[in-house]
Amino acid sequence: MNTLSSYGFTALKKLDTLAVTPGEPAGIGPDLCIEYAQQPHDFQMVLLADPNMLDERARLLDKAINLVQYDAHTLQASGSGTLYYIPVPLPEKAVAGSLNVNNAPYILKTLDMAVQACLNNSFDALITGPVHKGIINEAGFPFTGHTEYLAEKTSTEKVVMMLATDKMRVALATTHLPLKDIAQAITSENLRQVLTILDHDLKTKFGLNHPHIMICGLNPHAGEGGHLGMEELDIIIPLIEQLKAEGLNLTGPLPADTLFSEKNLAQADAVLAMYHDQGLPVLKYQGFGKAVNVTLGLPIIRTSVDHGTALDLAGTGQASTGSLDYAVQIARQMIKAAHNCN
Repeated sequence: MNTLSSYGFTALKKLDTLAVTPGEPAGIGPDLCIEYAQQPHDFQMVLLADPNMLDERARLLDKAINLVQYDAHTLQASGSGTLYYIPVPLPEKAVAGSLNVNNAPYILKTLDMAVQACLNNSFDALITGPVHKGIINEAGFPFTGHTEYLAEKTSTEKVVMMLATDKMRVALATTHLPLKDIAQAITSENLRQVLTILDHDLKTKFGLNHPHIMICGLNPHAGEGGHLGMEELDIIIPLIEQLKAEGLNLTGPLPADTLFSEKNLAQADAVLAMYHDQGLPVLKYQGFGKAVNVTLGLPIIRTSVDHGTALDLAGTGQASTGSLDYAVQIARQMIKAAHNCN
């Protein structure tokens, strides 16, 4: 059987090459990849997945698919019914819509292989499909999400989670934390790291020369001058002033309930929310199904769909490829911007 070392990098790439992990094999990730491969593309998309699972899912969806094992020395555009893959065998057969704890290690193996391939420059970017955090944890693997896992696997000290639509970008100062733990996580050191990474990657991976970042307050009304919390006065405002003096283009802290207005968003290249459910409900209301999750700070480019595994839709043909399409678009924009920056 071929191992990852069999898939070497070729320096003569003329196409963008995207590694794709379909995610939970019982969910809609494989469906989306199969559906997406029906259209012609001007890039090469390579799935790290079990080919038997892909073939069975294509039959279930009644989609014609030509599965071709990836060869790094033969770069050809994907789509028009052809899907390239690197084989990763499933421990047990995947059943659409039915989670299997024994297949959780497979999910992590596809990620590990894809990350290594991107670090080795075999691929220009990584696109991740939706995973089911619960089933991975049930299998005995501590897993809070792709963002944290990819940081660990790339030995990256700090990463930033950002979601984007065609109308806004929202980054998070904290990610998957209970509400009771958020205030203590809002420190000057943490905010400095997050804002520095956000500013850097907006420049180097999105091609923005002097990005304007608007920052939410932590408390209602951004603390109301200390009457509704002191974090703004003690931590957020002093840190913003320090970074502005260092050249960052920042505005805030602003009340989150009024920051997300058309007038403000028209002036912002990105918004920094203090926690997950402060910023993401607004973004997903505006563009759910057409949004993308981006991990900033990594040594590789990684984007992802903005939705979950949708087990009830797996194998039905009703899942939309909108978010996957946007994840590919943003990844390719980031590839171009990174090349231009070098």
